[in-house]
Amino acid sequence: MSQRKVAKLLTGHLVREGGGVKLQRYIGMERDNPYEPMLLFDFFDSGNPLDYIAGFPSHPHRGFETITYLLEGQIEHQDNHGHKGVIGPGDVQWMTAGRGIIHSEMPKESSRLTGLQLWLNLPADKKMIQPAYQEFTAEQLAYEALPNGGELKLIAGEREAASSPVKGIATDPLFFDIKLPPESEFLQKVAESHQCLVFVLKGELLIDSQRIASKEMAILSSGDEVHLETSTEACHCILIAARKLNEPIARLGPFVMNTQEEIFQAVEDFRNNQF
Repeated sequence: MSQRKVAKLLTGHLVREGGGVKLQRYIGMERDNPYEPMLLFDFFDSGNPLDYIAGFPSHPHRGFETITYLLEGQIEHQDNHGHKGVIGPGDVQWMTAGRGIIHSEMPKESSRLTGLQLWLNLPADKKMIQPAYQEFTAEQLAYEALPNGGELKLIAGEREAASSPVKGIATDPLFFDIKLPPESEFLQKVAESHQCLVFVLKGELLIDSQRIASKEMAILSSGDEVHLETSTEACHCILIAARKLNEPIARLGPFVMNTQEEIFQAVEDFRNNQF
């Protein structure tokens, strides 16, 4: 086994998106998409409705998938293909934009809104597939009890004891919500072909003796195993891995394709109401 190490530590950059929602962006500021197939990673956490209530009014996507995982609060989703839903604490929404979708994500006012959104690229031969939508409540997701009182929630992927209900994802992702008590460890095999990151929500974590603090993200090096450890403090973290596509990326706002010509076509199709 070859254990992955910390290749880079990332901190969030404050941005405003949609109707002015305040976000911390960890992936998506770069021009060359160095962490593909992970195109964007935003984290939001606020008890002030003014930071989020304007939400994300109707907007288009083509060529990738958006994953919204909520920890606190509620968000209502609606799109032009007839999908509707409200996700709450612990729920996940997995949307495959494919050849084109127009959707909105509107938070409901609550004491706090906390969660994250990830964009995962689609391979060239899947970019124009039919749009799809999967939504699962916290109760519908799979769980695994870890030693010493820890817990693993499988949002995507599988382990020996359990598998996620999220199916048919082209990049073969792992998406785990992990809670570790103090003085514990977690081991996970990850294919060499996969990009891998760990995001610490609360507490702190050690990877190959390197400390990752709360609200830091570790991009991991190549290898086929991830080894997470805690010392005196418990940790709540997210582990995500997905197969690298190694394909050209052309990107313009909400459109992610392989060539500039395909981007021009996406803009034209959207303008002509062909999504």
